[in-house]
Amino acid sequence: MTQSRRGLEESYRVARERYAELGVDTEVALERLAGVLISLHCWQGDDVRGFENHGGTLAGSGPAVTGSHPGRARNVDELRQDLEKALGLIPGRHRVNLHAMYGDFGTKPVDRDAIGPEHFAGWEEWAKQRGLGLDFNATLFAHPKAEAGFTLSSTDDSIRGFWVEHVRRCREIAAHMGRVLGTPAIHNLWIPDGAKDLPLDRWRRRSLLRHSLDDVYRQTFSPTEMKDSVESKLWGIGSEAFVVGSHEFYLGYALSRGIIVCLDMGHFHPTESVADKVSAILQFSGELLLHVSRGVRWDSDHVVMLDDPLREVMAEVARAGALDRVHFALDYFDASLNRVSAWVIGARATLKALLAALLEPVSRLRELDAAGDGAGKMAMLEEQKTMPLSEIWDYHCSRTGVPAGQEWVHETRKYEAEVLNRRGA
Repeated sequence: MTQSRRGLEESYRVARERYAELGVDTEVALERLAGVLISLHCWQGDDVRGFENHGGTLAGSGPAVTGSHPGRARNVDELRQDLEKALGLIPGRHRVNLHAMYGDFGTKPVDRDAIGPEHFAGWEEWAKQRGLGLDFNATLFAHPKAEAGFTLSSTDDSIRGFWVEHVRRCREIAAHMGRVLGTPAIHNLWIPDGAKDLPLDRWRRRSLLRHSLDDVYRQTFSPTEMKDSVESKLWGIGSEAFVVGSHEFYLGYALSRGIIVCLDMGHFHPTESVADKVSAILQFSGELLLHVSRGVRWDSDHVVMLDDPLREVMAEVARAGALDRVHFALDYFDASLNRVSAWVIGARATLKALLAALLEPVSRLRELDAAGDGAGKMAMLEEQKTMPLSEIWDYHCSRTGVPAGQEWVHETRKYEAEVLNRRGA
């Protein structure tokens, strides 16, 4: 049953009083949450297929998407329609994250070393009309020149040169988006380069990647237009034994070149804490990009849920007072369920985790910690787990004009019946 506006306000009043007893002002927390922008990843909407015109799926190392739920976006218009539906069910004003394979390419094939801002003018106009910012990613997978498993670290000069040109053009596109929309686009770089087994020359591959990156980043742009980030990975299918762009490689490169480090929550060992890395990197870097994902046993890009790793990461961001230094972007793909629902679940979970972090009685916890009262600190942290977070969240959704609780599920089911199920394969 849908709770009335009056009921939500009364529940919020009671919850606000409980948090006030711990020294937390919920209005301040909600005001800070309202300023958080999450970048929704376009590739959830079409199972990472893109809209290039090459006569079918291109070869090369790329992500594996499982499931065949009906209704994937088959063109740019359908993808934008689905994104609009999802954004209308998420509190706040957010951003959209594009990969280079999602341009308006028309009917003429355009290879990746020939793309330009003109292929994304439609996205810019769409975003401008809706007051959205855009972010951008070079696409170095699902292409014949990625078949061997190496792109920017390829020993073939022509292949390496092709990908260097592609990334250069992608940075120009991102800068153009930032100028048009008046908000800097983050251009993130992830490459699939690596070896399945027994790598013999790690040094050469990483040296080639370093030189390729230096070529790419030689052209500079104003940070008011575009910001660069690099994303590492522990391993992937086809790169189980060796990943050229490891965390250590990109951390050193980014800090030495003034580039943002991207931490993908699914790109590390399952027992490794991404939360612990936040305060470490921010000691030396002005900004950080978080790709919010959920790995299950490995980097399987599951839909984000409000689990402990997510809450721990957001708690570290809040405790460090780094909300204005950290960028948040979703990164997962699941074709086994309603794709619009996947966006909404992940974005709302991310915002809930941030809200929980902002509602933490940090001042009191620090006092207990400074006093050496470990039991008191632990008890308060445990108490936080059963505090009325949902009442604050539902009130936030209601007053920002989006469905509270699970009311949004009815909207996506209706959209599936009326729109998604009527699409062909």
